[in-house]
Amino acid sequence: MDSFYLAIDKPGAMSSRRVVDIVGRCVGTRKVGHAGTLDPLATGVLVTAIGRATRLVEYVQRMPKTYEAEFQLGATSDTDDIEGEVHVREDVVMPDEATIRKALEPFVGTIDQVPPAYSALKLEGRRAYDLARRGEEVVLNARPVTIHAITLLGLELPRLRLRIECGSGTYIRSLARDLGERLGTGGLMSALRRTAIGSFVAERAVTIDELSTGAWREKIEPLEKGVEHLPRLVIAPEKTWAFSQGQHVAQAESTLRAGQECAAFTSDDHFLGIAQMKQAPEGFACHLKKGGFLEVPRMDVP
Repeated sequence: MDSFYLAIDKPGAMSSRRVVDIVGRCVGTRKVGHAGTLDPLATGVLVTAIGRATRLVEYVQRMPKTYEAEFQLGATSDTDDIEGEVHVREDVVMPDEATIRKALEPFVGTIDQVPPAYSALKLEGRRAYDLARRGEEVVLNARPVTIHAITLLGLELPRLRLRIECGSGTYIRSLARDLGERLGTGGLMSALRRTAIGSFVAERAVTIDELSTGAWREKIEPLEKGVEHLPRLVIAPEKTWAFSQGQHVAQAESTLRAGQECAAFTSDDHFLGIAQMKQAPEGFACHLKKGGFLEVPRMDVP
């Protein structure tokens, strides 16, 4: 198998880019990418894509994510985490648990969130963190993000531990900052671990030591794992070759809507690629939006 995923348990103080370089060297290929950066401070699940799996990274990025984070109240920083220039507020009265739980409630759901000034987002073609490091003013617009659930795991003031289940684009540092503002104490993120991206979980993640020993081979994940959240579409055997060549093929009436993306499979459960539905005169049709994952022999149908 030359195309697959490896979920890596990224250690602290290591960049995501460095992890990708190590994976490429150990697996023996330069064609490696990842499905969502973790800051050097953070640990946990970093999904790396090898070979043709790199073409499906965008679908892994869309999967929900789970984090365990530690926030520190009574302090702020220019980076919204412990690695920035930290300012401790001595005059803060710490809230009780009930107040903290109440303050967390408005953050669950789809909210408008302002990303940290020290982020990889671009302003007029320049990275926000580059501007911030030069002392330039960084004003980022709020963006809608979705937080599915926040669970308070522990409280030893001024620190609290949370489990956060969220969609893509959510900044946990921003959540720490905004919670601190809501409580009137200030807040920053002091630790972060990503425990899951979709069904890529920390329990099956590969450590850096396992990469060097070859034990990673027992934990490779197939291409279809990166699209398991998409509707599944089975292409009939007599249509598989035409579909693999990018032709539109008719599909029976279904609950899928025009424009919707699906994970396409052969009748014997081999992953073909990403299909997209369209309305057709005879009902519905689909075409291959992203393929090349399976060599399909031509089948001449009389």
